[in-house]
Amino acid sequence: MIFRAVRDGRPYPEHNFTLKQWAEIPPRPLRLDQLITTKRELALDKLLAEDSTFYGDLFPHVVQWNGGLYLEDGLHRALRAALQQRNQIHARVLVLGDQGE
Repeated sequence: MIFRAVRDGRPYPEHNFTLKQWAEIPPRPLRLDQLITTKRELALDKLLAEDSTFYGDLFPHVVQWNGGLYLEDGLHRALRAALQQRNQIHARVLVLGDQGE
């Protein structure tokens, strides 16, 4: 299995982080099998595009919430890493408080 789980949607509350705020979070290595996706489907053209990060962040965005690591942005990059037989990626991780805090 590539990812810990595949979801359709975000279970965590809206965080309203901007791209500028994401860019301030230093990337760290994460194992692909720790990640829970928030998208069930992907576009094959984006997966195969060599310039898929041209207009976006180089690093995927992950939200840590309630003990889970949710891949919010970067599914195509993570899957590309898996196809290259890498078991980890570097991602920016936003830590949200646990439910009930």
